[in-house]
Amino acid sequence: MRRWLLSLALLPVIACAGDDGYVRVPGGEFRSALKYEDSDGRVVVAPFELMRRPVTNAEFLGFVSAHPEWRRDRVAKVFAEASYLRDWSSADQPGTQARPGQPVVNVSWFAADAYCRAQGARLPTWSEWEYVAAADETRTDARADPAWRENILGWYAKPSNAPLAMVGTSPANVYGVQDMHGLVWEWVEDYSSLLVSGDSREQKSADVLKFCGAGAISMDDRDNYAVLMRVAMLSSLEASNSTSNLGFRCAKSLP
Repeated sequence: MRRWLLSLALLPVIACAGDDGYVRVPGGEFRSALKYEDSDGRVVVAPFELMRRPVTNAEFLGFVSAHPEWRRDRVAKVFAEASYLRDWSSADQPGTQARPGQPVVNVSWFAADAYCRAQGARLPTWSEWEYVAAADETRTDARADPAWRENILGWYAKPSNAPLAMVGTSPANVYGVQDMHGLVWEWVEDYSSLLVSGDSREQKSADVLKFCGAGAISMDDRDNYAVLMRVAMLSSLEASNSTSNLGFRCAKSLP
């Protein structure tokens, strides 16, 4: 028993959980799967706070009730296409197809951004999201583990028409964050800078106009495939778009 208690005491404190649904994520340097023009892919992430779980239908209902301009029957078309909140039974009720504890989906970037701002927060940047998503339950960076990668790719292979699970059903990673993989794709603040070609055969093309965003995926590293999937999907969207497997969570900068 004493040995077990000692080993527990020696475990590093990776993140501190708050009462508002956020955890504090320590900053650090890591190698991004995005290869930026002015670096070798190494990025530095400052300490920040991130929601433990994606935003739920119940939470988003509270937002649209307080901000009715974001109801699907009132939202400006420039901010949300026709599929916005289409799984809700009505403009002010999620209904049986969008249960309270499920992640809210069919939300545009504009709506996700507005929700976070209403909470005194913001959407996470891609670097922040990728930094936290690289972790598993015991490691801050599990990306070199083939089993970890295969588990993520296995989720990608599942049919997207199955009902979504409730948020918080996956084990928390070392930062105390859940559902980074295996539940929904997620909006990030700077999604529009992640421009890559939609055709992986063109990743080595000499046409640099295909890579006019912040960076491009290196297809020489096959281990980046799971990240490529997310970046390619996000870079294909407009801010007003919404899909049935795309949700979000919020982040907060620290003073």
